[in-house]
Amino acid sequence: MINKENLDKTSAWPFVEAKKMLRERKSSIEKKGKIVLQTGYGPSGLPHIGTFGEVARTSMMVNALKHLTDLPTEIITFSDDMDGLRKVPDNVPQKDLLQKNLHKPLTQVPDPFGKYKSFGEHNNEMLKNFLNSFNFKYNFKSSTHLYKSGFFNSSLQTILENYDEIMKIILPTLGKERQKTYSPFLPLCPETGKVLEIPVKQINKEKLTIVFDNNGKELETSIIDGHCKLQWKVDWAMRWYALDVDFEMYGKDLIESAILSTKIIKLIGKPNPSGFAYELFLDEKGEKISKSKGNGITIDQWLEYASPESLSLYMYQNPKRAKKLYKEIVPKAVDEYLDFIEKAKTQNELQLLMNPVWHVHNSKIPKENMIMSFSMLLNLVETSNAENKELLWKFVKKYKADISEKEHPIFDKLVGYAIKYFNDSVKLQKKYKKPNSNEKLALEALIKTLDKCTDEMTPEDIQTMIYSTGKENGYSDNLRDWFKLIYEVVFGDENGPRMGFFISFFGVQETKDLILNKIK
Repeated sequence: MINKENLDKTSAWPFVEAKKMLRERKSSIEKKGKIVLQTGYGPSGLPHIGTFGEVARTSMMVNALKHLTDLPTEIITFSDDMDGLRKVPDNVPQKDLLQKNLHKPLTQVPDPFGKYKSFGEHNNEMLKNFLNSFNFKYNFKSSTHLYKSGFFNSSLQTILENYDEIMKIILPTLGKERQKTYSPFLPLCPETGKVLEIPVKQINKEKLTIVFDNNGKELETSIIDGHCKLQWKVDWAMRWYALDVDFEMYGKDLIESAILSTKIIKLIGKPNPSGFAYELFLDEKGEKISKSKGNGITIDQWLEYASPESLSLYMYQNPKRAKKLYKEIVPKAVDEYLDFIEKAKTQNELQLLMNPVWHVHNSKIPKENMIMSFSMLLNLVETSNAENKELLWKFVKKYKADISEKEHPIFDKLVGYAIKYFNDSVKLQKKYKKPNSNEKLALEALIKTLDKCTDEMTPEDIQTMIYSTGKENGYSDNLRDWFKLIYEVVFGDENGPRMGFFISFFGVQETKDLILNKIK
């Protein structure tokens, strides 16, 4: 049980947002006796890293709520699978099949993979498998099912009853041409099954129907039981209304949509959910990550090189700040994750509530002594020429005989990740410096210094001797350049591990041989 005083003091964003939501939605929550949080998903493509981020962050909110209230919580993962297929994705087979079914609801488009009844169902199942693989707890809702089953019927009736006022909210935000064709209701064509974005000529509130012109043919259709769906902003508001949503986070690109949806739900008689707008991810050039562009890093790529927990940490940190998301940031993210686990061992309760891994692990932080950083392990992969986990573990145990894979599960996974990341991302980018005559003399002096060292010496003592060697060989004014020289020659990079620790771990003789080999 967490001390209430510490719960009051913590400024960790899941607690801040949870408290804000409990204040804003107090009467609604008390009335229904539970808390409903929602995440949305457009199943026109496969789940991506943004989907993971939204569900992960919402799950962190749920974890915070469990310590703030005894009320049950529910995460609804809502699939917009009744949306019309607007374009054919790049990463699917049988593109011609999808091309023939453009603008039909995703649950009416044949599955190009041939596994499910529809493309929408296929992507929904991919989403569920994806979320299950991370052990997320959620309640899946299908737009198609809720429309066709009649669940939304009373809410759709409310929208129809407020049709004119809703139009007054939406139309001023549209261009003149779009104003002429806009309608909150999108009828499904009785002939083709396509979702039609066409103007409505007449509404009938008593019959719950709309009249529209379909290529010169005047048609009347019901707005209930799945014969119509709503335009995005109105649909979002209706969904909040029907599901009585208390909280939803969304990307900053949807802020304007959220403002309009908020106006609509207030118009039809309920308070809006508490919201949280997060920043979007950028690639290494600072451009917005896009599925169609294929820039940035995919979730599959991240999980090849690092743990899901390290990705969760990245999602936790600074959600309202734009962050770059590409392959080269993975080692730093992993090392931060390891560092936070190490810090947790000595932290008090309030400090733990501020520690990101407390939120990543739902307050159950793993206890494990960290052997070395991921960056250090990458250097070790290079210097040991280890090509698989078994070989690298043999090398590690050569110097740390008292450790085992079983006792260090986090590090064991790290070993595999390091080999994969080094071979895919580091090896090809290495640019080893050829030292000039003066630099070569300085490095030869370092080898002579290491002649005086033993494997029993402490990393600090070895580090001090390396400092002295640099000062004695032309680097007294700038020891940073001394270490930069070592890193560029030995590791092919401007940065590297703390040399005293590296040598203590790698071995004195092995390090001498390594330097000698590089300066030949």
